[in-house]
Parts: sequence; C-alpha cells; structure tokens
Amino acid sequence: MTHILDDYAVSSPLRYRNNWLKLTVVAFGILAGVSSNSPFVPLVIAVCMSFATVYFGKVPTGLYLRVLAAPAGFVMVSAVIIAFFFGEGAKLFSFEVLGFTLGVGSAGLNMALLVLARTLGGMSCLLFLSLTTPMIELFSVLKATRIPDSFIEISMMMYRYIFVFLEVAMGVKYAQTVRLGYKDFRTSFRSVVMLGTNLFIRSWEQGEKLYVSMNSRCYDGKLTMLDEKRPVRLPEIVLTCGYFVLVLAVFYFTRGISFI
Repeated sequence: MTHILDDYAVSSPLRYRNNWLKLTVVAFGILAGVSSNSPFVPLVIAVCMSFATVYFGKVPTGLYLRVLAAPAGFVMVSAVIIAFFFGEGAKLFSFEVLGFTLGVGSAGLNMALLVLARTLGGMSCLLFLSLTTPMIELFSVLKATRIPDSFIEISMMMYRYIFVFLEVAMGVKYAQTVRLGYKDFRTSFRSVVMLGTNLFIRSWEQGEKLYVSMNSRCYDGKLTMLDEKRPVRLPEIVLTCGYFVLVLAVFYFTRGISFI
C-alpha cells in the first residue's frame, strides 16, 4: 500500500464528526457482538459498520476489503480448527485421515461460525474508527479522559516514529537490494543484520535530536494538544439511534438461535 490507514482517516468526511459519538458507536458494537450468543448480531454489526466506513467515510471498497481480509484469513483457520475439534453431539459429516476419524458436529460448526462472526464484527468496528479518525485526535480524546500525560506523550512519540523508522528501513533495504544484498540466504542474513544495526543507530540518533529540539523549545514536560469542539447534529443522532435499535432488536429476537 502506498498510503497508511491514517492518510485515509485524514481525508475522510467522518473525520469532522464528533469523536465521542464515534467512540460510543464502536464501543457499543464491540460489546454487543461479544455479548451475543448468536452469530446474527455481530454479522449485522459488521454489515452496518462496513457500510458506514465505505459509504459515509468514502474509503475505497478495494482497500477496505484488503485490510479486512488479513484478520479474516487468520480467523478462518481458527474457525476450521474449532469446527473439527470442539463441540459434541451428532456429526454432520466425517472422514478418515491416517486412521483417525475427523468430523464436524453442529455444536462445533455453530461455535466456529460464532467466532468468525464476532471477529468480523469487532474488526469492522475498529476499522471504522481507524479509517475515519486520525490518531492525533484519538490522543486528544485520551487526554480528555484524564489519562496521565506521560503515557499519552510516549504513545504519540512511539506512533510518530514507527513510520519514520519504517521509511528509513525501507530506504536501506532498497539500497541493499539494488546492490544484490539479498541474492542468497547467507547474503540476506548479513543484510538483515546490517539493516537492524543501522536502524538501531538511527533510532538512537533521532532520540537525541528529539530531546535537544524539545529542550530548545522550552519543553516543560507537557505537550499541548488542541481538541476541536464538534457538536453532534440531529441526523447523526437519528442514524446512531436507528443503528442501536436495529442491533438490540436482532439481539433480542435471535437469542439462542444458531445457523445449524
């Protein structure tokens, strides 16, 4: 990807909406999805949050699906394992492998589908937040919650320099590649060691420069962050309430209902 997720969050129309409202929507979706014993609730949450991210947030559909595909791939493997090795009762189908009988029962399949649905629902909520709200604004929200300033400032610096050092690492690796630094295993191993050493030295130098620059600007132990006031509008309240009512209705009418 040529852009990071924060780039899409900065350009998203939902960036200028109330951050507390977005956090409330995300927290409600995660809690409702985890609390439900039926996969229908997290699936409804996943559909609603995905629609909001793509349609209202103007996030490219292809990008959204690629980002969602990574955790979905991991959970698919877990779901298959759960379906075969968890749950009791009659088997829906079975087969033998090297003398061992493997089968999928209704309880195991329902558990696997529930885990898959919960993962998709939770990830869609987190992607909605990360693709529509820049991290700097989330740090402002954390500051308003009275979290210690030192914790927030360290988190901000860590987040900032992850991408600085990532860019340095990519530049060094590109320079090594054009000089045949990865032509075989032995050369690749040596190049990776040199890359790690160089990155450590760059990190140390950057930390010293940051310390000097902050002291030269009369740093007194606190970073000032501006929190823009964004009132919640009536259409946003209506959409949020409609989403809550829909999820709660599905939660109530699908209690104890499973796919199989």
